Amino acid sequence: MKNLEEIKEKSNYCLNCPVKPCLNKGCPLGNDIPSFIKAIKEEDYRKSYEILSETTVLQPICGRICPHTKQCEGSCVRGIKSNPVSIGELEAFVGDIAIKEKYTISEPNTANKDKKIAVVGGGPSGLTASAFLLKKGYSVTLYEKYNYLGGLLVHGIPEFRLPKTIVKETVQKIIDLGLEVKYGVELGRNISLQELEKQYDAIFLSFGANITTKMGVEGEELDGVYGGNQLLENQSHPDYTNKKVAIIGGGNVAMDCARTIKRMGAKEVKVIYRRAEEQMPAEVKEIKEAKEEGIEFLFQNNIVRILGNTKVEKVELIKTELVQKEGETRKVPINIPNSNYIIDIDYIVMALGSMPEQFVQVLGLDLNKWGYIQIDEKNRTSKPKIFAGGDIAGAKSTVAWAARSGRDAANSIIEYLENKKGC
Repeated sequence: MKNLEEIKEKSNYCLNCPVKPCLNKGCPLGNDIPSFIKAIKEEDYRKSYEILSETTVLQPICGRICPHTKQCEGSCVRGIKSNPVSIGELEAFVGDIAIKEKYTISEPNTANKDKKIAVVGGGPSGLTASAFLLKKGYSVTLYEKYNYLGGLLVHGIPEFRLPKTIVKETVQKIIDLGLEVKYGVELGRNISLQELEKQYDAIFLSFGANITTKMGVEGEELDGVYGGNQLLENQSHPDYTNKKVAIIGGGNVAMDCARTIKRMGAKEVKVIYRRAEEQMPAEVKEIKEAKEEGIEFLFQNNIVRILGNTKVEKVELIKTELVQKEGETRKVPINIPNSNYIIDIDYIVMALGSMPEQFVQVLGLDLNKWGYIQIDEKNRTSKPKIFAGGDIAGAKSTVAWAARSGRDAANSIIEYLENKKGC
């Protein structure tokens, strides 16, 4: 935990400005940033935690891993001419002290315990939805295919970025609200959506969409080509000792894969990204730390084909130029003719995004053109009592946006159940 004097200094740096762009434009969850920081200034840490708990239950997690420079800190007024307020660090401090001092999210509530809700998937979206439903007194049962909760917070984000003890303690606070958890239960394998519909008044689907997107290039089927999402989730890494590894992609999954693999003994790790560095969706600090760890970046390079007999041996790349096209919000990478070159590579990791598993197609729910569960503005699916959010509904791929999706869905479920009660 940070030194209190240092925290006080950083909280005093906040101007508590009247416009509050950090809240109104920067935070996906709408956390009342000036107010929680003001409570830190007053050394009322419990109050600061209570303020944050009105909008989030993942304070020590989001405080550590959110892309702050693109969200809250990127909207901070002080950042215009100087450094922004260290909002993420201050949020993590409050979350950590809440764990240490055993602050509760809220008092247990059973006002609506006769209404039963099933949540499928224990990642950020499912956990957040569960917490906000429990706070309103509903009976919530969470179904999780693994023997732990947290989802990508546990298997998708490396320990050096997010300690597992922090996730465990944060999850326990949600369980303490009265959450019932059924571990080792997977939708489509040992329980069906039809069974859940019979047992519950409402259902929230919040499992992941963790199948790595493929590029469709020649050689992608060779041994030694891996999906980044699956590597992180299943920890099914090969032996990287003294090997050369290429990571294809520019998001935080690519950074997590690159930094993890480098720490596992790889001789060289290259991140290959077809756009410019400033266009990378990964958090700036993650890119900076990756560089400091010796990871090489090949910007404006595109993969053409993967070469090898049965196993990856080389990869052919082509340089790109960025062109502004009509109707596009950012410049588009275009391959430069005759700029091809070949490099030696032992393993390739595709970290280009993800898509849902095949079983989603037989759930009987409408899907959008990308294969995600189709939802409306209230997180409702094509079946009245079934709601969806997070990755499986195509939510923006950050923890804060997944949590926002879960909170929105919880509010919509409450509205749905209240309307049914009034009928």
